[in-house]
Amino acid sequence: MSTLLRLATAGSVDDGKSTLVGRLLYDSKSVLADQFDAVERVSRDRGMAQADLALLTDGLRSEREQGITIDVAYRYFATADRSFILADCPGHVQYTRNTVTGASTADVVVLLVDVRKGLQEQTRRHLAVASLLRVPHVVVVVNKIDLVGYDEQTYEAVSRDVIESARALGLYDVATIPVSALEGDNVVERSDRTPWYDGPSLLAFLEQLSPVGQPHSEPLRLPVQLVIRPQSSAAPEFRDYRGYAGQIASGLVRVGDEITVLPSGRTSSVAAIDFAGESLREAFAPMSVTLRLADEIDITRGDMIVTSRSVPPVTQDVHGTIAWLADHELRPGTKVLLKHGTTTVQAMVRAIDGRLDLVTATLAPAETLGLNDIGHVTLRLAAPIAAEEYLHARSTGAFLLIDAQDGGTLAAGMVGDALLDTRAEILLATSPS
Repeated sequence: MSTLLRLATAGSVDDGKSTLVGRLLYDSKSVLADQFDAVERVSRDRGMAQADLALLTDGLRSEREQGITIDVAYRYFATADRSFILADCPGHVQYTRNTVTGASTADVVVLLVDVRKGLQEQTRRHLAVASLLRVPHVVVVVNKIDLVGYDEQTYEAVSRDVIESARALGLYDVATIPVSALEGDNVVERSDRTPWYDGPSLLAFLEQLSPVGQPHSEPLRLPVQLVIRPQSSAAPEFRDYRGYAGQIASGLVRVGDEITVLPSGRTSSVAAIDFAGESLREAFAPMSVTLRLADEIDITRGDMIVTSRSVPPVTQDVHGTIAWLADHELRPGTKVLLKHGTTTVQAMVRAIDGRLDLVTATLAPAETLGLNDIGHVTLRLAAPIAAEEYLHARSTGAFLLIDAQDGGTLAAGMVGDALLDTRAEILLATSPS
């Protein structure tokens, strides 16, 4: 059975992301005949000599009219060796928030760079996002190599700049591939027009990536979503039923395991695991299950059940890095809602500790954060949460900041002080793989 790989594309405007994705789908024979016929028809109507493969991914009418990707488009395709879920993310700077969304669950980010333009500010921003989100792999597609005559020196110069910038941001597992998405060079098959390149095609690279760490290999973390209480109207065998339902964020749980409930710190053991009408001996991430415990404990939605062998700290003071996604600025003293797992608590921004300078890869002093800024903040919460370092717990080290008035998402956040170290070579605290 083939393994699943989640990938997200990123890059600046007009770097050719949609064309690359379209080429990947078409050359891997993942496009239906009627879909391709429709693309050819629209392309002819626009006076194009060949099919515009970007139309395979730009699904919104506004995207097709403007010629830019706005929304995150998810596509599924498969080869004999692997299955893929692809998130095609926007390149325009105002849609960076969508890129954060697409990359948050990715195993690999495919970052495009126009070989003629080289490293751009948006390239650095996307590299920073990939590092902050701890995306396990990054591959940089140096696109439009055909427009520079497949010149090796031009490619090498861009590749060198991108890798240096990535390392300054703490990304060490970065590969580069010379590609022409329009002509299909090195997308699915190796191209004989780049004899100086001895690496794999993009698809071959994605197929051979080693599997990423599995969530069930981490300590148990189960945010409680629903408490199922005894019901007098239920069948006799269920009148005393009390269970705690939720999706396992990480780890594995077995009947008899000792558990701790946070933030209260009370302990018990697992008496039963219920799943889709069946009783299991064990369950693991990302299964949605109901746990029954040996003891009656006061547990509510938003609490977290963890293994007693690894109990994360509980705190009302959160230090973290955020990607600010709102149009208005963030200032100290701002009151927001913080969503962590299944709990939402009131919070106040106590301090803005700095903004990431994308050019120097250092933390610069800042009094505010604006749209698409990445910075470090200190938050004070109205109630404690089990805050783990995102560097070590991707599933439970993340949070959202929400506008209490309209419920809109203001920022995506990662718990930890990684940005406070301004030394470029270890900024964002990612170690070499």
